Amino acid sequence: MQRQWLARTGTSDLILVFAGWALGAAPFAGLVGEEDVLLVQDYTTLDAVPGLAGYDRVSLLAYSFGAVSAAHWLAQTGAQVQRRVAVAGTLYPADADKGIAPETVRLTAESLTSASFAKFCRRAGLDGPAPNIDIDAARDELLAIADRGPAPDPGFDRVWIPARDRIIPTRAQKLAWAGHAGLREVDGGHVPFRPGQRWEGWFA
Repeated sequence: MQRQWLARTGTSDLILVFAGWALGAAPFAGLVGEEDVLLVQDYTTLDAVPGLAGYDRVSLLAYSFGAVSAAHWLAQTGAQVQRRVAVAGTLYPADADKGIAPETVRLTAESLTSASFAKFCRRAGLDGPAPNIDIDAARDELLAIADRGPAPDPGFDRVWIPARDRIIPTRAQKLAWAGHAGLREVDGGHVPFRPGQRWEGWFA
């Protein structure tokens, strides 16, 4: 996994962000707060994240395919986080009913180009130009996420489902999280974050 600090001021609280596939930090550019924020991405392999023990509280925000990847990561590493939030993702990455249809995931990977990725970003609702990506590496990562399969539920405290998600369909997310006590719906598409929102608001 790759790591990137979005904010680092030496506070005792850390927000650990598991980003979505290939989108990097772009969806979170307008979020604000006092916490240190560490983003991880690239789930071809799931590695330990050093330094977590140095914080009094670690809060996990797992977005899109970061949700299933974070769940696998928690089960694999036993990392200690105090709060867990999933946004616009499920525990079933390639699933016709509770995620993205497997054939759609495979086709996305096999036909991935700069142009098709730009179209994906527009469908997700990402503002601005598409991030620069390594096409081969992004393809490998997407296939690794799909091949890893469903993850055990790590006990998400809050689950946010966008009302108009065109990437992981809203109906699939609702089915995947049916009965979850912390379920909330948020207006917007697959990228529901807005400039000026506080990180802490997603844990409320």
